[in-house]
Amino acid sequence: MAELSKAKKQTEYNDQSIQSLKGAERVRKRPGVIFGSDGLDGCAHSFFEILSNSIDEARAGYGDAINVTVTRDHVITVEDFGRGIPLDWNEKEGRFNWELIFCELYAGGKYDNAKGGAYQYSLGLNGLGACATQYSSEFMDVEVRTKNARYEIHFKKGEAAGELIKEEVNHRRTGTTITWRPDLDVFTEIGIPEEYFVDVMRRQAVVNGGLNLHLKYQNADSEWSEHSFLYKEGILDYVREAAEINEFNEVTATEGKVGTLTVPVFWEGEKRGRDREDKSEYDVRMEVAFCFSAKAQKLEYYHNSSWLEHGGSPEKAVKSSFLRAVDAYLKNTGKYNKNEAKISFQDVEDCLILVTNCFSNIASFSDQTKKKVTNKFIADAMTEFFDEKLEIYFAENPADADRISQQVLINKRSRENAESARVNIKKKLSGTLDVTNRIEKFANCRSKDKDKRELYIVEGDSALGSCKLGRDAEFQAIIPVRGKTLNCLKCGYDRIFKSEIIVDLLRIIGCGVEIGKGHKDLAGFNYENLKWSKIIICTDADEDGYQIRTLILTMFYRLLPTLIQKGRVYIAESPLYEITCKGKKKEGEEEIFFAYDEKEKNKILSDLGDRKYTIQRSKGLGENEPDMMRRTTMDPATRRLIRIMPEDEYATREMFEILLGDDLDGRKRYISENGHLYIDLADAY
Repeated sequence: MAELSKAKKQTEYNDQSIQSLKGAERVRKRPGVIFGSDGLDGCAHSFFEILSNSIDEARAGYGDAINVTVTRDHVITVEDFGRGIPLDWNEKEGRFNWELIFCELYAGGKYDNAKGGAYQYSLGLNGLGACATQYSSEFMDVEVRTKNARYEIHFKKGEAAGELIKEEVNHRRTGTTITWRPDLDVFTEIGIPEEYFVDVMRRQAVVNGGLNLHLKYQNADSEWSEHSFLYKEGILDYVREAAEINEFNEVTATEGKVGTLTVPVFWEGEKRGRDREDKSEYDVRMEVAFCFSAKAQKLEYYHNSSWLEHGGSPEKAVKSSFLRAVDAYLKNTGKYNKNEAKISFQDVEDCLILVTNCFSNIASFSDQTKKKVTNKFIADAMTEFFDEKLEIYFAENPADADRISQQVLINKRSRENAESARVNIKKKLSGTLDVTNRIEKFANCRSKDKDKRELYIVEGDSALGSCKLGRDAEFQAIIPVRGKTLNCLKCGYDRIFKSEIIVDLLRIIGCGVEIGKGHKDLAGFNYENLKWSKIIICTDADEDGYQIRTLILTMFYRLLPTLIQKGRVYIAESPLYEITCKGKKKEGEEEIFFAYDEKEKNKILSDLGDRKYTIQRSKGLGENEPDMMRRTTMDPATRRLIRIMPEDEYATREMFEILLGDDLDGRKRYISENGHLYIDLADAY
């Protein structure tokens, strides 16, 4: 108690405890208030504040390009070709404009935008960004080129470092260049990654059609990379890109990417209203581009060019209108089955590629980071706009409406089947690792350390015997698969989870299963519950073994893709040849070599020279001696493992679908075009 009383005296709270932060300290001591974070996210947002001002100038009709340069020591330069920020004396305020813009929070030229103003639809409305970024910088250099003059002003640690420099010069091309380095005394980290700049600038090119944004980025090794972003038709081009449509017929949606259900549509409109009766009226300008696809999905919302990562009013309008329109069409055309539950927006979303790009001269963002807009009138205006347009669209495009509704019903019924399967598989996979002791022929290991434990999935009972004798039972466990597993790409979930082999494997792996479209819809999956550091597929080096291996990989690809992404799945290479050579050093002593392919076999034979040897094709795993199994397949010091990595996810997915999916015509075409490449391999068996 005495120590507690002493602590209280040392932290007395009285009238003298209250203090106010002034000048740059308002940002430098509490950057999270303005930028949302004092970490890398906040630092990145400080860049976006400067970029936003240049974008506002371009959208106002001044300048068609913005250049961003980032050096390895985290110095950032943003150059635009607008009118140039006014920095000179302001008679009305009795101060220089450079002080107001860069040293005064809540000062700027965008407060009269409700009346039109210089920036009717602006990203930066609050008069905070330029000043807050300057306050949070180690240094900032500002250069402005107007028609008749060139200006310079420099700052250090949030304070002006000298007077405004002005020289009379006539410029053919005006603009503003701001160079600065975020301050490590303010932010915990300032190394903004290249991916952030690429993402932000691409998005700004999307919603500012015709604006060319160019990035030069220098990495830690002093290597430069360059990126340019230009979408001439803005969000419409972006939707085409997302749907992978390059050329398309205005009458039919069959051109471009297979799976595109409708031709991309662009709508625009404008409404005027107010959030409350006692509030001022304001304008909302709306743009939307969308199409429906059986293969791709994307929803993005923007307001005054800011990407609404957390949605808000536009998201609310899209969900309400699109769900209502599709549901009404399904009811009116009798496409629902009797007593069938109605669709959800998730079913529509799963086949919808849509981007909204809206503007208003009054916008209520959730905070300075502008990731959510909350105006009631924006939501109402967009809902009314979408309702009107969609009613006409569905009436005038019956073929498109049929394709859309059919795909939405497929999504709905697939979701319901997946939810049912999720419940069933959760029941089957429930329990702890103790259940593995009741799985027939599973040979567990002694270790409980999941960072060391390895699971071998072997081909058949005979391989189980030789692998058990060749393993290290401390950390290596073995489960045999009996015969060939199901092709999980061609089977429904009900059939998959009736397979005893697959359910046993999933119970032993221990982390549940992923069900559904993409990786968002997880069914009882928890990566932390994975019981193994490595899962190793071990099959014979023959055509049957390769097929079993492929089917097991297909199971992981469909049901546990995260384990592939995390690099937990391996293939144990089995030698093709066993080469025995006599006369090593002692009379009668034999030396054994293993070759894993023809090239390696030829190299071994070449190295042996004139020594006598015998060579034989390796036997199946079940016929191997335990010592050979240990040396070639089980011992971490001598085995060879192939780690399955998703380095080219699209190509992998495409090949799985061609060879193992339902695209029979595609498979025939692929075999016809590429079968000759595998004839030699087939002859070997």
